[in-house]
Amino acid sequence: QVELVESGGGLVQAGGSLRLSCVASGDTFSRYALAWFRQAPGKEREFVASIPWSGTRSYYDDSVKGRFTISRDNAKNTLYLQMNKLKPEDTAVYYCAADLNSVGYRLEYDYWGQGTQVTVSS
Repeated sequence: QVELVESGGGLVQAGGSLRLSCVASGDTFSRYALAWFRQAPGKEREFVASIPWSGTRSYYDDSVKGRFTISRDNAKNTLYLQMNKLKPEDTAVYYCAADLNSVGYRLEYDYWGQGTQVTVSS
């Protein structure tokens, strides 16, 4: 079992940048595939990016491709999401997720953080 805690959210102007972090505790972090999801008010939770346990590849939703970068530091038990060129439509609560299997873009991750709010003003 793993516990996830996100941080780094906040208020930023359009075009700005933020870096989200997700610190894990409990089980061996390097065993888990990881992902970021987001949920805007009144909308369903949606996939943002994912990275396998090896960290050798990463996957992105088309809406963030070229602007966001997912990465992981297994030595620090931390997952990151670097967000550049932010847009108002990126406003949402951002969640990190973990699973021992390669879940990819699906919502079927076993473990979730509590979320961190990102607000992008126009």
